[in-house]
Amino acid sequence: MPTLWREALHDGILTATYSNPPMNYYTEQAIDELEGLVAGWRRSDARVIVLCGGVSGKFITHFSAEEILDGVRAPETFIDKGPIRNERLNRILRGMSELNQPVIAALNGDAMGFGFELALACDLRVGQIGDHRYGLCETSLGIIPGGGGTQRLARVVGLGTALDLVLRARVLKPEEALDYGLLSTCAEDALGAAQNIAREICGKPRHGVAMAKRALHRGYNLSLADALTVETDASFRARLTDSARDALEEYVALPFPERRDWLEHVHEPRLD
Repeated sequence: MPTLWREALHDGILTATYSNPPMNYYTEQAIDELEGLVAGWRRSDARVIVLCGGVSGKFITHFSAEEILDGVRAPETFIDKGPIRNERLNRILRGMSELNQPVIAALNGDAMGFGFELALACDLRVGQIGDHRYGLCETSLGIIPGGGGTQRLARVVGLGTALDLVLRARVLKPEEALDYGLLSTCAEDALGAAQNIAREICGKPRHGVAMAKRALHRGYNLSLADALTVETDASFRARLTDSARDALEEYVALPFPERRDWLEHVHEPRLD
């Protein structure tokens, strides 16, 4: 059973909280636990996954520098195991993008190094207003991100901005991260805001959300022609579902003047 991560499922929202006081550093044990969690989420009835930190002021500060140093001090072992470990970590994080459920990071505290890499691997990120820091700080320690941070960051903010942030090991305040487009929104309570977004998503038909996520992730790095093929397939599969038929029937039953407001309305969680 996980000891660093704990889960709670309520109304279709699975909240996974990471707690490793006092600094909420990430560890090799936590990688093992995350692998099991992601495997479980594939089979879960949850509609949305929300990740947050369980130590005040900290989402996940960064990976344990002590554990990294142990590897540096034993290079013969690290040379054999390091690449395998990073490949495994990247496979776990890619698995999050392959889930049917959207994954939201509630950055309710510092998220640097691997903490920010984990956030970048989520579908949405919500920042928390306050004295918090986000970013990839590895070059200050003579290393670089090893959990996909350089690649995901460049895809979010562009190569030029990613180079500036990574080479200078810049850490950003939440408001700055929002300005860079790294966050969907900032709030006084990141977890509460993330759960509100999750409830909004839960009000939409499950299969449509899953197909939309699949189309966006699978098509993003393809040529436009290939990406459109991905979208066409996902669109076709979504229209074959009972939930799509039910939602469309509910919509077309409305008088024309009411339809626009219906589309803007946040619906109650669906049971499909």
